[in-house]
Amino acid sequence: MTGELSEAVAAAQSGDEEAFRFLYRTLQPGLLRYLTALVGADAEDVASETWLQISRDLPSFTGGEFRAWTVTIARNRAMDHLRRQRRRPSLPVPVQALSDLAADTDTAERAGETIGTEAALALIATLPPREAEAVLLRAVIGLDAETAGRVLGRRAGAVRTAAHRGLRRLAALMERDDSEAPAASEGASPPRPRGDRPRQAPRAEPADG
Repeated sequence: MTGELSEAVAAAQSGDEEAFRFLYRTLQPGLLRYLTALVGADAEDVASETWLQISRDLPSFTGGEFRAWTVTIARNRAMDHLRRQRRRPSLPVPVQALSDLAADTDTAERAGETIGTEAALALIATLPPREAEAVLLRAVIGLDAETAGRVLGRRAGAVRTAAHRGLRRLAALMERDDSEAPAASEGASPPRPRGDRPRQAPRAEPADG
């Protein structure tokens, strides 16, 4: 895909509209999920702003990781939007492909294979902001740690650590939920709502200076 993407970028820079449409079809789904994590229901509007800037600035793109370039633009537009709206971002993001992100294979496989979409949305929203965004960039956008680090203005090792810690937190939360799950088949009563730790969506943080 990397070679095909690079060819499409070069063609689009030369004015090939079909190549630009290929770039859009390839990158838009991931960008939209990522932006939904940052700005919620306004993701479509921010994505439109992102693609307008991509189209305008494409001739000046001089190489490197095009996917990272586009997600950097998307993140900047999202941060601008949040500053204008003074809103906290939410994280209604389907967590997929987590099994490739951590060195702890058992933890990662459990996170990727046993967590349901609705549960994932609730659990990822409880992660600290740095961990949440590290997982998003690696799982949703598909960036490696080095590239994600450049997007976030952090060291690659810090991104790896944040993603790994996020996975371990998710696994621990799933294990806790499993241990507290009522035995429905035995007629057990549902557990009482937990009011001691309200869940809040993490705030996306601007890149470190």
